[in-house]
Amino acid sequence: MTANPIAETVRSLMPRARAELTELVAFESVADENVAPRSECEAAANWVADALRAEDFRDVTLLDTPDGSQAVYGILPGPAGAPTVLLYAHYDVQPKLDESAWLSPPFELTERDGRWYGRGTADCKGGVILHLLALRALKANGGVPVTVKVIVEGSEEQGTGGLERYAEEHPELLTADAIVIGDAGNFRVGLPTVTATLRGMTMIRVQIDTLEGNLHSGQFGGAAPDALAALIRVLDSLRGPDGSTVIDGLPGDRVWEGLQYPEENFRQDAKVLPGVDLPGGGTVADRIWARPAVTVVGIDCHPVAGATPSIPKTARAQISLRVPPGQDAAEATKLLFAHIENHTPWNARVTMEQVGQGQAFQADTSSPAYASMAEAMEVAYPGQEMQTAGLGGSIPLCNTLASLYPEAEILLIGLSEPEAQIHAPNESVSPEELERLSVAEAHFLLNYARSKQA
Repeated sequence: MTANPIAETVRSLMPRARAELTELVAFESVADENVAPRSECEAAANWVADALRAEDFRDVTLLDTPDGSQAVYGILPGPAGAPTVLLYAHYDVQPKLDESAWLSPPFELTERDGRWYGRGTADCKGGVILHLLALRALKANGGVPVTVKVIVEGSEEQGTGGLERYAEEHPELLTADAIVIGDAGNFRVGLPTVTATLRGMTMIRVQIDTLEGNLHSGQFGGAAPDALAALIRVLDSLRGPDGSTVIDGLPGDRVWEGLQYPEENFRQDAKVLPGVDLPGGGTVADRIWARPAVTVVGIDCHPVAGATPSIPKTARAQISLRVPPGQDAAEATKLLFAHIENHTPWNARVTMEQVGQGQAFQADTSSPAYASMAEAMEVAYPGQEMQTAGLGGSIPLCNTLASLYPEAEILLIGLSEPEAQIHAPNESVSPEELERLSVAEAHFLLNYARSKQA
């Protein structure tokens, strides 16, 4: 990294960054009281609020959002006439999942092989630290040249839309000239990347009932309708012979025109077992950035442990459908409901419930903010040109912000590069990426302030 005062300051702050991320990771802030107590999210929210107050933010507030979560808000006034930049991250995290698969405690930051491991290190508690580092570096080198608003969400991983609805009810709160979403990531470590598109999503629960009670499989098997078998038929209907997502009426053949994702790199990043084929057609980029993708994220039925030879009367699944830009998530949900209804066998009783939804997002990469970020990335990553890529995941707030503030320029950066393994056991963050991106964000704020003065 080329020596400059901003970079030198960020480097000197990295031990503090690690200590703070250790504190923040220690909160089991899963925004689902069935998984972790609400007090863990409340403690994480208060930690973020205290951190903002320590940096002289004003009006620091814990916002009670309609889904029961708390978002943390604060404003740091800049020079008179300076533009306003909104910085976003979220403190809630995914559950630890299979704790036995973790090589170190999931809520205890642990360094291993040059990376920091722990749930939320990359997604997205590391994003909170990224913003703090950038602002501290600017304050130590002449001051923050823009007015900064910070919003740190408390239920992003649940997709329940609390912050989106709060923003819609209080549109004046998050107004900004530019918005930096710190919840994406570089295409790979060391390659500076902004995310230009996000897939939307819909999350539904499906329940199939066939019997008044479970039956002995020897006495009734073969004629009694099996709820789990019916559910399996339904779930299988969502995939074509090659593994592509197939939902009646939903297009699935769009092509990604930008940065490509070589299959060998994807296999390594996804840790695909040797000899296992990748499902679907088209390029990897087509499949993960330009086309819908269905995933069964959970099934409730008889567990294997303690299983008895009985026919299940009921079975339930939770299904995630990722929806690419250009497709409406609400319409995709209707098509998914209709598909499941039409593909449920044996006139079994099927009930469905939507539990989350968010629209896809596409950024304007020709905006002045992108030019400011490209210059900043060149400083933080010498010799590397900034790339634009898609992201298969969803950040529902992006479309809400784009709708509320159509003139705002929205950029997505972050720490969730492939090695981070977000949402999986052994999530980690590269401290080098945290350092570089903090330098980049600081220089972006400087560049953006100058661009608005020109």
